[in-house]
Amino acid sequence: MSRRMIPSQAGLLFSVIYREEEDFEKTVRTISDRVGRIEYASGPFPFDRTDYYAKEMGAPLFRRFLLAADPVCRDALVQAKIASESIEDEFRENGNRTVNIDPGLLSDESFVLATGKQYSHRIYLRDGVFADLTLVFEKGEYRPLPWTYPDLASPEIRTFLTMLRTIIRKEIKREQKGDSCRCG
Repeated sequence: MSRRMIPSQAGLLFSVIYREEEDFEKTVRTISDRVGRIEYASGPFPFDRTDYYAKEMGAPLFRRFLLAADPVCRDALVQAKIASESIEDEFRENGNRTVNIDPGLLSDESFVLATGKQYSHRIYLRDGVFADLTLVFEKGEYRPLPWTYPDLASPEIRTFLTMLRTIIRKEIKREQKGDSCRCG
């Protein structure tokens, strides 16, 4: 029989897809003001393995990651998704998004993204938000799953996320000092 337990905290990560650097910079400031201080911003990764957002946002597009300064309880993912959608809507121009913001949790065992889209491998959390198991940590690296988005499955992004995992693990150990997360 299993016993319920509250998992350790995770790193709150925001994936930001954008075209114009000024839109990205405005996004960083707004997330910092509303969700929490950003500790780290990645360099740009080309978002060129699909044209899914090109009609709405133009091209070329880039993806960057923002790491929140403080680890979070895993149930914070829903609120981060709701805040991200609000920011996306606020930055719209002529009805189109200028940024796509997907929050996620980077933990020892996985990278989970929040989404509003239902699909067979996504687990419903609450308030219209689903958890998408995007990558699993195995044999020293994050590994893609059959449904992982092509750019997130790239060796460059997986290597970057593995590096972030090391930073997050140190921060979680420093903050928790042996205590489990006190989530509500």
